[in-house]
Amino acid sequence: MYARSTTVAGKPGSIDAGITYVRDVVMPMVQGLAGWVGLSMLCDRESGRCVVTTSWETEETMRTSAPMLRATRGRAGQILGDPAPEVREWEVAIMHRMHPAGQGACTRVTWTRVDPARLGDAVDAYRMGVLPEIQGRPGFCSVSMMVDRDEGTAVTAVTYDDHASMEASRQLAAGLRDRFSGEVGVEILDVAEFELVLAHLRVPEMA
Repeated sequence: MYARSTTVAGKPGSIDAGITYVRDVVMPMVQGLAGWVGLSMLCDRESGRCVVTTSWETEETMRTSAPMLRATRGRAGQILGDPAPEVREWEVAIMHRMHPAGQGACTRVTWTRVDPARLGDAVDAYRMGVLPEIQGRPGFCSVSMMVDRDEGTAVTAVTYDDHASMEASRQLAAGLRDRFSGEVGVEILDVAEFELVLAHLRVPEMA
């Protein structure tokens, strides 16, 4: 499974218009494309930062879809207030759900980097050492990890039922990040928390 993420450094006042555009224009478009298996949208209403991710059955279908969606990415950036969104393509390494996310769900996203030769070890360390710790937390919904094997970069998203559950998990999450980074030499690049405003996902279990 593969995914393309578009990160927009938008303006807080444009968030609702951006959500409407992705829901009413982008979503119907991608649903009709071969190999599409999901779309999600994360928003931070305070900073204006948004992440839209589409998921695909194969690398080929992800790449084939790119020209068809280029105009919609540009338009979403204009609406949200960022004319040059960052676009990244990933391989989905982990996808584990306890239950679907509902209205009010929130997601903590962590961006990391490691020596590409050790990326496989990092994925295994997360799967065996971190995942068992977080899946038992109150309010836990799901976790996904996407990787760029050439660069050694990864992005992990942990979703909770609501903001209170995510907030209650912060101390544990910080400790697990410290342990995880020390075990396999992972560099933590960024950590951010978002509302999960759109979640239409059919990506299969990959834990």
